[in-house]
Amino acid sequence: MRTADFVVIGAGVSGAAAAWELAAHGSVVLLEAEERPGYHATGRSAALYTPNFGAPLVRAISAAGRDFFERPQDDFADAPLVSPRGALTLARPGEEAALDAVVAASTKRDPILRIGRDEAIARAPAIRAEMIGAACYEPGVADMDVAAIHHGFLRGLRRRGGALVCGARARSLDRADGAWTVAAGGERYQAPVIVNAAGAWGDVVAALAGAAPVGLTPKRRTAIVTPAPSGMPVADMPLIEFAGDMPYLKPDGGRVMASLGDETAVAPHDVQPNDLDVAVLADWLARHTHVAVRVAPKAWAGLRSFTSAGTPVVGFDPVAPGFFWLVGQGGYGIMMAPTLARICADLALRGAVSPDLTARGLDAAALAPSRAV
Repeated sequence: MRTADFVVIGAGVSGAAAAWELAAHGSVVLLEAEERPGYHATGRSAALYTPNFGAPLVRAISAAGRDFFERPQDDFADAPLVSPRGALTLARPGEEAALDAVVAASTKRDPILRIGRDEAIARAPAIRAEMIGAACYEPGVADMDVAAIHHGFLRGLRRRGGALVCGARARSLDRADGAWTVAAGGERYQAPVIVNAAGAWGDVVAALAGAAPVGLTPKRRTAIVTPAPSGMPVADMPLIEFAGDMPYLKPDGGRVMASLGDETAVAPHDVQPNDLDVAVLADWLARHTHVAVRVAPKAWAGLRSFTSAGTPVVGFDPVAPGFFWLVGQGGYGIMMAPTLARICADLALRGAVSPDLTARGLDAAALAPSRAV
């Protein structure tokens, strides 16, 4: 039996960040079901910091983490965690009014600026000019080095004395005498607090603890990476999307990464790209861009887990003592990770969120598990 102050279940970026934060205050064991951390959602991310995307609560959480990414601690990473990318939102001819809702999300810190059609065509050489009626540009969108961010949390956890155990899928959770015992990977781990950061498997882990589900819905998103048109410089191209449409594309190491932005509800599993989704995406690219998918592209799929409100659930379960929820990031988990980790530590240790975060509207009630049920 291995004992700790906290056992965190799930070593994606959210669980890793929470474990790192908690390790500054006590002993932590981080359990990962797969043979390597970040195999599912974290390892299959679009890798973008998009401060004006998501519900208002999501945007507030992401904004609170900006300093962490732009000015990380000296020992956190060996290279910058974010780099400028920008986002270009287009409207097709006749659909120009669709940009109004996009521009309405603009903030003083992260403005969204209307730009002329000619400038949009210049910024988006991969897009067919006849598809562009109007455009707006958001300079604050950035590429995120997901591997460096995830590794930074894991490395920091080890430096603080915490342990990562892979190949340790939780099989049972039992509570007695004020402590939880987790059977995982042939071993047993005991702690007074269990942090459920199991992503798409969050409700499955909760069932082991006898906690009611919060109604997580895992959703598949399919993406491809394909060569850019011959001779076309795409390295500096922004993220590109069409207002009112889900698909998007962005540069990826001299190639183009594109996705339908699909949200197909599925059971939690090792999700794989759907052939029909790839075909639909190739057709969308053919109609909207100069990117031709002539051979089978590199394709991948990831799981994003949503609550009915589209916002995360963070806090102690109202019925199961010592069982802490950290789930439902809905595709924004990497952006939100440092802030949610702080909130996790605040609530687990003191029962209240730090004043600088409550000033942003991030109080316990806004994130409580009881809200999601």
